[in-house]
Amino acid sequence: MKNKVLTVLCILFGLMMINSGLNKFFNYMPMPEMSEEMMQIMGGFMTIKWIFPLVAIVEIIGGVLIAIPKKRALGAIVILPVMIGICVHHLVHDIAGVAIALILLAINIWAIVASWDKYKPIIEN
Repeated sequence: MKNKVLTVLCILFGLMMINSGLNKFFNYMPMPEMSEEMMQIMGGFMTIKWIFPLVAIVEIIGGVLIAIPKKRALGAIVILPVMIGICVHHLVHDIAGVAIALILLAINIWAIVASWDKYKPIIEN
């Protein structure tokens, strides 16, 4: 039962990451109203022209991998740095969005813990 719940959550998590990554390229979802501080942060990200495409590609690849049960362990590790960045961003700059970010991080960590046996050969040597 736990495995089925994790599979469903990872598929939904993967779809959210894929959607977020594709939105960075195609801008099909409207941006929420931002504070002055958020406008400055977004302006800083825009001056670093490669950061959004890089994050988008990692979100898409990680989302696809975590949604495929046999590739979940790799996808969970690929998407982890992005999820940590999202959580830290919301904790520091936009506390209103922290709940969903923490839920997604918890799903990511659950996927890592559930796949721990696949990481052991890397860690042991």
